[in-house]
Order: sequence, then structure tokens, then C-alpha cells
Amino acid sequence: MQTKTSILLTGLIMATSAFSAIAQSAETIRPFHVNVPEATLAELRQRVTATRWPDKETVTDQSQGVQLDKIKKLVQYWGTDYDWRKAEAKLNALPQFITTIDGLDIQFVHIRSKHPNALPLIITHGWPGSIFELLKIVGPLTDPTAYGGKAEDAFDLVLPSMPGYGFSGKPTGTGWDADHIARAWDVLMKRLGYKNYVSQGGDWGSVVADKMAAQKPAGLLGIHINMPATVPADIANALKNGDPVPAGLSAKEKEAYKALNHLYTKGGGYAGMMVTRPQTLGYSLTDSPVGLASFFYDKMNEWTYSGGDAEKSLTKDEILDDITLYWVTNTAVSSAQLYWENNANNFNAVNITIPAAVTVFPGEIYRAPKSWTERAYHKLIYFNEVKKGGHFAAWEEPQLFAEEIRAAFKSLR
Repeated sequence: MQTKTSILLTGLIMATSAFSAIAQSAETIRPFHVNVPEATLAELRQRVTATRWPDKETVTDQSQGVQLDKIKKLVQYWGTDYDWRKAEAKLNALPQFITTIDGLDIQFVHIRSKHPNALPLIITHGWPGSIFELLKIVGPLTDPTAYGGKAEDAFDLVLPSMPGYGFSGKPTGTGWDADHIARAWDVLMKRLGYKNYVSQGGDWGSVVADKMAAQKPAGLLGIHINMPATVPADIANALKNGDPVPAGLSAKEKEAYKALNHLYTKGGGYAGMMVTRPQTLGYSLTDSPVGLASFFYDKMNEWTYSGGDAEKSLTKDEILDDITLYWVTNTAVSSAQLYWENNANNFNAVNITIPAAVTVFPGEIYRAPKSWTERAYHKLIYFNEVKKGGHFAAWEEPQLFAEEIRAAFKSLR
């Protein structure tokens, strides 16, 4: 005959076992395969064909935004000749997975190098990018001997889609800011069995890598970023006030100040909208494929190292792979919400004390001077200014980007 105590104990054991089973299920790493329904693609083509176009811009340059003739050509191609199934094939050719972290599904690509002692590396994309901007570096980083490198340069790669981006889950409440993503990435790397690893990022990926470095999780050996947060407090204050270039700056510091001033006064409207009203913005981007395409294409033109023409750095297909991913996953709003969650200046100097490496690409939003970088990253193990590539460095110059990553982390192996 069972006593009340034994009944309670039995119930507790059963409840604990059930909770443990749920927890184990949540931590399961499941295979993932992309297969967008044909009906979704057919509807996209119909919407593109039915576009109601605005009047032509009243200037001869891009100072009012994406030029009508240019976007019309891209959209015409999108509605007739572009093939999303080729984009799917790129993703499905790689090992993709999903796992649940803090109640949210995280989709990621995970490639283990064939070379022994490969260094585990997690790379975070940005906005308006996706894991598509990282696909061309998979070969050079995981199989360096096939791309002019050495076997000891090899990496195991983890390429996650950020929450609200791509095929990862969409947060249904607040709290998934860059700090939270940084903690989740450490969980992901540990769940994959890596005790030691390094982190890399550009755009939002730089912010996430910086947050990881600030959190100093056990096993994080160092970071590499290509959009560093270096602006000293006095310079940041001058920019905020709209002051002219402060006296006493070096030539490279003046150049950085002018670029940042342009961003804050003329080039930051896109971010201001997402920081303050992502939901309102999302209605137009979610309903109109051309609205979405033009919003993204504007930044691709401006941020590639192309003189304002993204198609000199990327192909139409590459551009549309990324834009279409946002459309078929309906992530215009969920991706923009990261700006609302963060609501901070991502260029102001950080205070990083673990090993950090920085590559400055000429087409970046601003070129961080080494003098500022050394003050923000106190263990700067690598700093290099290269001559090609822009904000989407891995996408634009994959071989050069891979060479920079190898060099940056060489001392941490």
C-alpha cells in the first residue's frame, strides 16, 4: 500500500522525467531542408507583374533613392528569369540543422572540415543580409588547401540565421536583442560539442561578436569583425551635435568622421525607421515585393564597394537570392525588430578585453582608424586595411575575406 509520501515522490519523479524529456527534445539538433511551396513563388511573380510604379526621380543621381530605371530592370528579371530553386539548391547542398534555444528555433549551417584540428568558427550575418552572403567562404575556410591555404588554416564553420531572419524562428515577445543572441550562440557552440571556438561578424554580426566578447563565455578564444565599434566618446558627442570635424584629428580619423557624419545626417533614415517603427514599416515591405526589394537594393548599392552599383560587386541572382529569402520567409518585420530591440549606436567604442582582430574594407560604412580601434579593443591581435570589398565583405570578396580570417586567428590556434 502506497503512503502519501511515496505517492508524492512517485509524482515528483514522473514530473521530473517528463521535464527532462522535454528539455532533451528542445536541445535536439534536427536536420533541415529548404522547400518553399510553388504557390508562394507563383504569388510572388504575380505581385511583381502587378507592381504599381511611382514617378521617376527628379534628379540624375541616387540622392533620392533607388533610381526607377535600375529597379525596374532588376524586378523584370525577378518576375521572369530568376529561379529561386537554384538558391534552394545552394542551401540544400550544405548540412543544415535546427535546434531550439530559449524557446526559439535557430536554423544554421554546420560544416566540419576534413582537416584535423580545425578551429571552430561561428559567423553571424547582418541586415539586409543573410547566410547567403556567407556561402562563398565555406570552401576557402573549411578546405583551405583547395584555395591556396594550408591544412592548418582550416575551420569548422557554424553559420546561424539570426532570430527573426531566414528560416530561424520569429520572436513573439521582446528580449531577443544582440546580448541575447550572443548568449544563444555560446549555447549553440557548446551544444555542437565545441569547448573552444572563435566568433566573427559584420554589420549585426559585429555587434553580436562584440557582445560575446564582452560576456566572455568560457571557451571563446577571440573575435574578428569587419565593422568595428571604435568611435571615442568625444567624437561620438560631436557627431551627435552635428559639429564640424574636430581639430586635432589625423587624416584617417577625419575621413572616418566625415563618413559617419554622412550616415547620421543623410544615410541613416532606413535605421531610424526600424529603430522607431518596425511594425509600421513592415506593412509595406511585407505586402509589396518591390517595396522590399528597393529598400534592400538601396543599401546594397550604397554599401558595396561598387561606386553605387551593387551589380558590379554581386550578380542579379545573388542579390535576388537574399531578397527572395526575406520574402518567402515573411521576415521583413521580424528582422527589423532587432533594430528596435537594440536601439543603440553600434559604432560607439566598445571596451573589449579578450583577443580581437579587425579588417577594414574600403567600402565599409566607415573605415575605422587603427588609433580608435586600439582604444576600443585592448587586446588587438590583428589589424589590416585591405584594398577591395565593402560592407558585405564575405559576399563581395570571399577569397580575400577568407585570407583575412586565416591571418586574424592564426595566433589563437
